[in-house]
Amino acid sequence: MTKQTSRVHPSGLGGTLPSGTRRRIRIATLAAMFSLFALYLAWHEAHDIRIDRDDAPFATSALAENATGGNGDGSGDNLTVLPPAAAVSSSDLVKRGEYLARAGDCVACHTADKSRPFAGGLPINTPFGTIYTPNITPDPDTGIGQWSDSDFMRAMHEGVGKSGERLYPAFPYTEYTRVTDQDVLAIRAYLNTLAPIHYTPPRNELRFPFNLRWLMGIWNLFNFTEGRFVPDPKQSAQWNRGAYLVQGLAHCEECHTPRNLLQGLKTSDRFSGAVQAGWHAFNITPDRNSGIGSWSQDDIERYLSTGAVAGRANAAGPMGQVVEDSTQYLTGEDLQSIAIYLRSVPPVAGGEQRPRDQYGAPAADVTTLRGTEVTGVNGAQLFSGNCASCHNWTGAGVGASAPGAYPSLIHNSVTGANDASNLTMVILHGVERKTKDADVMMPSFADELTDDQIAAIANYVTKQFGNPGSTVTVDEVAKLRATKQ
Repeated sequence: MTKQTSRVHPSGLGGTLPSGTRRRIRIATLAAMFSLFALYLAWHEAHDIRIDRDDAPFATSALAENATGGNGDGSGDNLTVLPPAAAVSSSDLVKRGEYLARAGDCVACHTADKSRPFAGGLPINTPFGTIYTPNITPDPDTGIGQWSDSDFMRAMHEGVGKSGERLYPAFPYTEYTRVTDQDVLAIRAYLNTLAPIHYTPPRNELRFPFNLRWLMGIWNLFNFTEGRFVPDPKQSAQWNRGAYLVQGLAHCEECHTPRNLLQGLKTSDRFSGAVQAGWHAFNITPDRNSGIGSWSQDDIERYLSTGAVAGRANAAGPMGQVVEDSTQYLTGEDLQSIAIYLRSVPPVAGGEQRPRDQYGAPAADVTTLRGTEVTGVNGAQLFSGNCASCHNWTGAGVGASAPGAYPSLIHNSVTGANDASNLTMVILHGVERKTKDADVMMPSFADELTDDQIAAIANYVTKQFGNPGSTVTVDEVAKLRATKQ
């Protein structure tokens, strides 16, 4: 006997609807929902008044790069504004645009092949599929050569492409919306000077229904607020400059803020850390244990400009690339402003009992291993054979705090983390970071060591030089190895 499910009739009088009627009701409901959403989009477009900015002068900004500072009481009233476009030479505009493009790290995402800078094609892996970055060189057919300034402005500020298509938030328009009109147009002026590269990136590989771009309109309702940065009159000019960079062009939250179910940013946990392609982007709030609360302002500035702070941290993975392509080129004033702002955001505790860079002690295992027959996979032996020549068998590194030093594994934020994912990723993929101060290179061991050998080294390093409570399993190493970079 088949059990029949009872359904309540829309009249409220009870009874069972025929299957055909139920199907028509569902279709009608979906059609009504879609129509309402379409009406909303039409209303939004009708009421979203835009100015054609192709030939419009820059609006003066209360947040100029050359801000002189506040009036002494922290109010930030005395800000130097930039002159209108007519007073800015084309060469100065392009130079400024190049600096701002560096601050936004445009080249990192829009370059898959270094012989084709800004031509796109870089795969960005998301939970919904793979997105390939577009060509932003001025090529008229495959790039943005036929885009007007208004088209470019709308993409940066609203996440809408030249043909009206919704852009995916892998392009951080959710942060770029805060960038002033004049800064966006300066970036466009710089991009116009690039060599046009005729290259069409691969098509996105997104699963249904995520390949439907109009759904981004719904996503935006929950995860995007369009609008330019508004300086806080209660804060200094430097604080406001730092907030403008961090919240806008530098888009720090894209990596350092966890995401919600829809992959939007969890604003309740801003800057508290997140995982990107297997790498842990650490907590950068001023919490003393979980974040950078024990870092001085000089530490933050030095890390952003060189990628290394002796006794604290060394940039690797995506952050190493950010330093190489972007933050090392920022002015001392902008680095100082970023540090001032980051030290002011609300601290977020992550459960750590002590700062990541306060763990570890020198090892003496080389002496212990002498004359000892080692069987199986031994972390101390593997460390001595693969790592000690650069990091010293004691783990103290070589070269102290010199720019090209091999870093100490003691008092190191990677070895002292409460999970060993970044340490494992460094062993797997190595480190390559070139700055004005040093060309840093650590070889990849992915092709030299097995998963159980890498797990043994990582667990030895965390136990001896870092957080002894942090371990990694062979299966976790295999998963990290398979993570697309």
